[in-house]
Amino acid sequence: MVELEDAIAGLPAEARAAADRLFSISATTGRLDAPPEMHPWIAKLFGSVDAVREQRIVRVSNTVTFEGALFNDLRAMRPMEVKGADEVRATIASSANDPFDHPLTGTPADTFGRIEGAYGITASNVAKYDGYHGVLVFNEHDPLAPMDAATMRDHLATAHRWGLAAQAADPAARYLFVMWNCLWRAGGSIVHGHMQMTATRGSHYPKVEQLRRQALGYATSSGRDYFDDLWLVHDALGLGFVVEEARVMASLTPIKEREVVILGRPGADETSLAAAIARVVTAYRAAGVVAHNMAIYLPPLSPDGEDWRRFPPIARLVDRGDPANKTSDIGAMELYAASVIATDPFRLADSLARGS
Repeated sequence: MVELEDAIAGLPAEARAAADRLFSISATTGRLDAPPEMHPWIAKLFGSVDAVREQRIVRVSNTVTFEGALFNDLRAMRPMEVKGADEVRATIASSANDPFDHPLTGTPADTFGRIEGAYGITASNVAKYDGYHGVLVFNEHDPLAPMDAATMRDHLATAHRWGLAAQAADPAARYLFVMWNCLWRAGGSIVHGHMQMTATRGSHYPKVEQLRRQALGYATSSGRDYFDDLWLVHDALGLGFVVEEARVMASLTPIKEREVVILGRPGADETSLAAAIARVVTAYRAAGVVAHNMAIYLPPLSPDGEDWRRFPPIARLVDRGDPANKTSDIGAMELYAASVIATDPFRLADSLARGS
């Protein structure tokens, strides 16, 4: 990340122009003077005292969406170890025979019934986010079991069918949102593997609608497609690759560690993202990621009078950190300023491309 400005300066003309339209990049140096008493502790954590005396920090801001991140190369070089992996495995094993293992008797059904796929079945969420809020209970109890493209495709197709059933019950509930909070560190209250779906009315959720409007504004001001330019920059920097027709990017402005953005093609549904999502989840597991969030942004299930023609299905996945770490990965900076990131997206892109 330290050389990002130079990397962008060396891009081909079209990609460089897109980067200039989309991103603001700057670097600064943080300095400190540590007392001698701290030297052993600093050397143990960071290798040497000299390593922390001057720290190069790169700030990346998306000037269209106003997402931003602060990358500290020193933090990126720290050894990362998932200390809670054994505890997670023990918790998963001890949670067997939970209500989700018997969904027909252990979970309520939506008023329109259950939707069943080859690898999961839906339930109604007991404590709802919205008027229609369902759960896709995986047949597989272990949330860290290998996830292949066929299984992910079935999960997404089942979630889509749930959305259509909700809309059939209430035609105004046309805005489907799909999420996967894997394990408690990511907000999952039940260990058993599951996704969630909501169908809301009136307009899409604010962050989805905001992105739609920002993309339209970018098209008006630049004459370019926002999502195509976003891909162009990431791909030219070596941060992107294609899985089937989905475009996978290690984000330059991640909300937190190891964020990956997957873009489908306008007009395709969420199942077109399945192989790419499975690829990312597999790479996460190989990197020791056991807790993650996933969200899928989708156009409405039926026309709402707004312009969604260029809005593709989008998946965003992010690592939520070590469950053994008692410090939250989200603080005031992430909530109200800009994300502070330790993981270099270039290293992430390399691991994703290798599938590990």
